[in-house]
Amino acid sequence: MHADHSLPASSRSALRTFCVSGMGTALEFYDFIIYGTAAALVFPQVFFPQMDHLTATLVAFSAFGAGFFARPLGGLVFGHFGDRIGRQKVLVATLLLMGLSTFLIGCLPTHASIGVAAPILLVLLRLVQGFAAGGEWGGAALFGIESAPPGRRGLWGSFTSMGIGVGGIFGAAVFAIVSAAFDDNLVDFAWRIPFWLGGTLVLIGLYARLKAPAAVAAPAVKPTRAPLAEALRQRPRQLLLCTGIAFGYCTIAYIGSTFFLTYATQAGYGSTDALMFDLTLSIAIVFAAPLFGHLSDRLGRRTVMAFGAVAMALGLFAFFELVAMQHFGMALFAYSLTGLLMGATQGPIPAFLGEQFPRSMRYSGISASYQIGAALGGGTASSIATAILILTNHNPLGVALYGAGALALVAICSLMLRETSQLSMAQIDEEPVGGIFAEGKLLRH
Repeated sequence: MHADHSLPASSRSALRTFCVSGMGTALEFYDFIIYGTAAALVFPQVFFPQMDHLTATLVAFSAFGAGFFARPLGGLVFGHFGDRIGRQKVLVATLLLMGLSTFLIGCLPTHASIGVAAPILLVLLRLVQGFAAGGEWGGAALFGIESAPPGRRGLWGSFTSMGIGVGGIFGAAVFAIVSAAFDDNLVDFAWRIPFWLGGTLVLIGLYARLKAPAAVAAPAVKPTRAPLAEALRQRPRQLLLCTGIAFGYCTIAYIGSTFFLTYATQAGYGSTDALMFDLTLSIAIVFAAPLFGHLSDRLGRRTVMAFGAVAMALGLFAFFELVAMQHFGMALFAYSLTGLLMGATQGPIPAFLGEQFPRSMRYSGISASYQIGAALGGGTASSIATAILILTNHNPLGVALYGAGALALVAICSLMLRETSQLSMAQIDEEPVGGIFAEGKLLRH
């Protein structure tokens, strides 16, 4: 008990909230990072040995994308039950499913052992991962913003975005260590170690979530029988615009987390260098996400989101030019800058999307819009970017234009949504249909 008093109550509450919303998402993104890394470095030989390397990489990324197409279904199912029976039970279920599927990927036999059944099982487990992830992000984001003190929803919501960076750091670090320590055996056996580790680390997030109920008050609003149907009826415009933001954001996020790795290796950098670049990108995001989440509390969500999207679009063109110089220091700077700019949109997104819906339909609304956008944008981003690189004879300008187009969508949709940073959660929850979102008035605390 004495240890509890070593931190102010607000700091203890923030740390507890981060452990629930941030660490769970960190484990989710760790799963995706290690899969994306394995898809670029290992899976072409392990699961698709009959193809040439670049084509096999494209197929491996397509299997990666398969998990994204299960995410909308997971978002609909877990979002429904999150609104109906509460956030905590759903967050425990999603974490268990993700951890189990990650561990089992590490146990899969190879194509050499069981033939075509190996990649089929890989895709099936990616579908389970995607289904669980569909309910994970929305619930984790809502835990942060619904636990936040007044005027801190952007910052506390960014804990989920920080978790993405933490997962990226851990995933890149584990794969870098395993790659360096077992270089000769990476394809044969060592690639399994990060998947086994991710499956066991789920116990940490599980403990935090089982201890979480005291941190969040019981819902004040009785949920409807069909929360998503209510969201479609009452907030169709918000659902569409939030889906557009998620599409653009997830497109650039997964270009950054998976395609950038392939591009660096194709540009002549070693696999260890490429993993160091990914690690640098994730570290920059961990610092940038709470900074811009906090700024969105001060300056407004729309202003920060639009600025971040435009700055990231311009930075994308500079990124490819710097990496193409084949200078390790310049490439490291390019990844650092890109991570900083990605955080400008990544930080405010949880609060901005969650604030578009009242509590009775919030889990369903944020999960459906975000996961549909993630499936359409993130699920295809790596494959499309790789295909563009092939079709343009390895000229990255086409990929930069593709990413800039996605970011333009983020900026446009953000500016078309209502500014919500100055609304209290009570005002958002109690707002009648056709209220401030239709009238264009901004209620304040």
